[in-house]
Amino acid sequence: MAGKPKKKLDYAGWSVDLFDNDTKMDKLLDAQGWNGFGIYFYLCQKAYGSEGYFYKWGYDDCASTARKMGGGIGSGTVKETVDYCLQIGLFDKGLFDRWGVLTSKGIQRRYWAVASERRDKTVYMEYWLLQDEECKGCFKVALFDNYELANEHVDLANDHVKSLKESKVNKSKVKKSNERLKNIFETFEISFGNPLSQLELQTLHDWLNTFNDEVVLLALETAISKKAKSFKYINKVLADWQAAGIKDAESAKQHMKKRQKGTVYQKTAVPIPDWYKEQQQEIESSDDEELTPEQVEQLKAELAEMWKEEHISKKGK
Repeated sequence: MAGKPKKKLDYAGWSVDLFDNDTKMDKLLDAQGWNGFGIYFYLCQKAYGSEGYFYKWGYDDCASTARKMGGGIGSGTVKETVDYCLQIGLFDKGLFDRWGVLTSKGIQRRYWAVASERRDKTVYMEYWLLQDEECKGCFKVALFDNYELANEHVDLANDHVKSLKESKVNKSKVKKSNERLKNIFETFEISFGNPLSQLELQTLHDWLNTFNDEVVLLALETAISKKAKSFKYINKVLADWQAAGIKDAESAKQHMKKRQKGTVYQKTAVPIPDWYKEQQQEIESSDDEELTPEQVEQLKAELAEMWKEEHISKKGK
């Protein structure tokens, strides 16, 4: 059996006209000098030598990058250079802000010049910038896709026709999964009025593995109806439903109706459970700027309802 397909490049070609016909390169050299070019070149090579067409990098890596490069380059110079490369388009700013990756069309064209000859031609659709006509044969998959591709563990002795059929079936499944996730992500982004962060996308993906799509979208509707367009609020709602054993949207709706109906309780001394104290303290100490005072009070009220329901359940027993 063959191992996982190769991602990195052993060699990346750079045009001999790099300093003659590239206005972006002229701007970089003018603003940051040869140190700036060295930093840009180093980060491009890290992309080619790791994932092939992108490099996972954040500002926390400035000091590490400076140390590895040496030559008197400081972390401040690294940050200034990356910021400038993002500003003039040597690195794609949208993908860096959203996903924390350094890449560009130029990087991906150099990568594709090599990868197009490989058996495995899969790329992450969220990171890919080239148009279809520039990368014929490219197989785009979702970053958070659970399907294992037919060409990731290919037995070279297998019949070619059989592999082709399996690949077509998997492509169909992956395409449907990609479209489903993309639609849900876009629904959240439109509702929030801004792109989801990488952490929010990962959290949303995790919830979609726990609940079906209807339940997750119902949590979004609930947040909107309460004017609480906060991912933290949606997390609280879904965590509550998970604790209550909710499996489908109808059960979630019944659960919410039960909450809204309320119950009259006797004024007896009831010991406050530790979990209630911890959750209330977490809400009060939250530094999440997205939560308004009204939303904090709403979370406290829902937490109180959870405590009351638990008390009634224990009392009934």
